[in-house]
Amino acid sequence: MQTIRQGRTAVFTVLAAIGLAACGTPGGIADTVDCPQDRHCPDINDPDRETIFAGPLLNQFGFADSQEASGGELGVNAMLWRASLDTLAFMTPSQVDPVGGVIIYDWYSPPQSPDERFKVVVYVLDTKLRANGITVTLAHQLRDDQGRWVEQIIDPTTITALEDAILTRARQFRIAYLGQ
Repeated sequence: MQTIRQGRTAVFTVLAAIGLAACGTPGGIADTVDCPQDRHCPDINDPDRETIFAGPLLNQFGFADSQEASGGELGVNAMLWRASLDTLAFMTPSQVDPVGGVIIYDWYSPPQSPDERFKVVVYVLDTKLRANGITVTLAHQLRDDQGRWVEQIIDPTTITALEDAILTRARQFRIAYLGQ
């Protein structure tokens, strides 16, 4: 019984080796593609080649030299995305959607006022670094005497100041990148 099992294993191994050997070419690895250099047959070693992510490889991360640098895989501008996360780093994100450009933060209570809390949602709306490429919504609540959270009215200048802080940070990221 043991010899039959060993025989089957040996036969299977030999057949697998023959099958794998048949996949190769007689002279080793051959260049099977011989076409002119155009967009249908790009040079894979060219860093400026177009990819399925549209443009040079660095554009995938939003670090291109043009003002219209996209976020590539993110679907949004990478500088605005990073700036949103960096500006609100003291808060904990509860949901993050880099393709849709939405960051939802958990309720945050400042240590100096535990009966007050804030919730922020950031929408990165564009692949370009522009002032209208970001929108912030803010919720503010105070705890009443019964321990219930009561919604408070938000001053629109607070939201504008938060959006401006994110935009300023995004510009700082861009300037730092271009200065390299």
